[in-house]
Amino acid sequence: MHQSGEAAPCPVLCVGNFTLGGSGKTPLALALGRLAIEKGHKPGYLSRGYGGSAKGPVEVDRSRHSADEVGDEPLLLASVARTVVARDRVAGARLLAEKGADLVIMDDGFQNPSLTKTVSLVVVDGARGTGNGFVFPAGPLRAPMNSQLPFADGVFIMGEGEPGDAVAATAKAQGLPVFRGMLRPSGRDAWQNERFLAFAGIGAPERFFRSLEDVGAVVAIRQPFPDHHPYSEEDCGRLVAEAERAGLKLVTTEKDAARLTGRGADRGGARQALYERVTVFPVEADIPEGEALWAWLAERLF
Repeated sequence: MHQSGEAAPCPVLCVGNFTLGGSGKTPLALALGRLAIEKGHKPGYLSRGYGGSAKGPVEVDRSRHSADEVGDEPLLLASVARTVVARDRVAGARLLAEKGADLVIMDDGFQNPSLTKTVSLVVVDGARGTGNGFVFPAGPLRAPMNSQLPFADGVFIMGEGEPGDAVAATAKAQGLPVFRGMLRPSGRDAWQNERFLAFAGIGAPERFFRSLEDVGAVVAIRQPFPDHHPYSEEDCGRLVAEAERAGLKLVTTEKDAARLTGRGADRGGARQALYERVTVFPVEADIPEGEALWAWLAERLF
């Protein structure tokens, strides 16, 4: 069952989520793009460019664009494949097809009906699931689960936890396939016994802090910010000063680091000073059943 919308010139894989905030969908979208390239396809990413000013459709150029213009996620996606930012999803998909993409991978947009999705794979954080099961603002859901599940073709549980297992059971009861994976840091050894001030403006900052500790880092100070937080000069100056005062190294996520570049970062201000001092903690989606997932996707997409 799919939302009725306009069809794209090529298959559309939507990597979405049921809830507001982070579930690990961008790392999964990156991993699926790499998998598609491995299998001989030419994927292109389509993003609304949340947090950026560009309405699009515009192709992301990592050497020219900043997160202020195109958003943080598109800058990461563009490191793997051609990426277009567009508020108008249909126009964005057409631009990708014109530029040679044979598969559009939508990062988010599961609830947006304007573009017909060939396959919708919904990502769930294993540790958080659907939270308290209520719709925003009472809870994290974007819409009631019984109105969202019929539009999903499969569910991907990212990480372990009873909340994720509960969503998996609900999905299986509806006849949906469930896949699983983990977010894993790249280069575990570099983090052992280092002492950090960790900061993040993502959907689930506590998961980032936990991941750091899992690889042996000492997170002496945790500083969460709202999702997609635009760092001000004041924020940046305070973080640098606090780390220096406590004798700590600064660490953040790839998405947050992307937001420290661009406007204000090249004028010798606090934002540039923070960017130059910060260590980036890169994570990637580890999909043990990657071949089975790809076989299931390819059968429906191509």
